Amino acid sequence: MNKFIAHILVVDDDDGIRLLVKKYLNENNFLVSTADNAENASAKIKVVKFDLIILDIMMPGKSGLEFIKDNKNKLDTPIILLTAKGEASERIEGLEIGADDYLPKPFEPKELILRIKNILNKTKKKDLKRVIEFENIKIDLNKLLIFKNNKEFKINNTEKTILEKMINSPGTTFSRESIGSLINLDKERSIDVIITRLRKKIEIDPKNPKYLQTIRGAGYVLWIE
Repeated sequence: MNKFIAHILVVDDDDGIRLLVKKYLNENNFLVSTADNAENASAKIKVVKFDLIILDIMMPGKSGLEFIKDNKNKLDTPIILLTAKGEASERIEGLEIGADDYLPKPFEPKELILRIKNILNKTKKKDLKRVIEFENIKIDLNKLLIFKNNKEFKINNTEKTILEKMINSPGTTFSRESIGSLINLDKERSIDVIITRLRKKIEIDPKNPKYLQTIRGAGYVLWIE
């Protein structure tokens, strides 16, 4: 599963379009499931958390718009609508009730890929953790502050960049080189100084770090879970 960029559900009653989109997405490292109508799509989203849905508006039985209305209270998955040229009013309604984008048929597969990646990138940015709390510590990246035992510590943009990456990749070891590339700094000693400074703000005992730890020969890791 790690080799795939995202898991996408393609919903279209046209076998040719459904299979063509699946083939093209597979070739571009997306995992794809398909449904040929709104009812089948509703059944699939009950058991699988998809990263994005490509949804045809005009289908036998329930339309794509009805699918969105039926599921909007329990569905936070981004949706790209596939529309026919004469469906301007349906396009507008789709965007009003929660779709994220639309693509008129016929469409260029490359354009579909670009729209998918654009939406997924926006979604990832929304999902980034900005405020976390653990034990007696609170890190607020929005305010550039760390609160520890009722004391307040300011962090600069360099420290924020490092913390944001580590917070959103818990348990991942970052080498000095990868940290340096994040903050455009190639001096290992300077990176060590920044980590030491962060420890003073995060750790109860900075000389014996519990959260921002050194992995000998590998780099640094933030343990917060």
